[in-house]
Amino acid sequence: MATQLRELRDAIDQIDRELVELLAKRLRLVMSVGDYKRAHSLPIYDAERERDLLARVAHAAPRPLEPAMAQRIFQCVIQESRELERRHVESKEAERKEAERRNTERK
Repeated sequence: MATQLRELRDAIDQIDRELVELLAKRLRLVMSVGDYKRAHSLPIYDAERERDLLARVAHAAPRPLEPAMAQRIFQCVIQESRELERRHVESKEAERKEAERRNTERK
């Protein structure tokens, strides 16, 4: 493989690693949002927030990233984030119920 092509691919690989780290960081925050929503009895899905996010992403997309492309990418990120948040909240709720059950059995 040509040196130039290898260097370009290495640069892409580095960006991919950074993207994965940023996605993990974002998902940790999503889980914290889920904790807040659970504590305050808020729904996981917030249509207005998602619409605003997609509009901001489209507006902020620099070339060669097209607005519609950025929105499609973020729709996937949002879908996966929402699913993780749902599973996280359900898990925390199951833990809470199990702790309550154990406390009740001890009495």
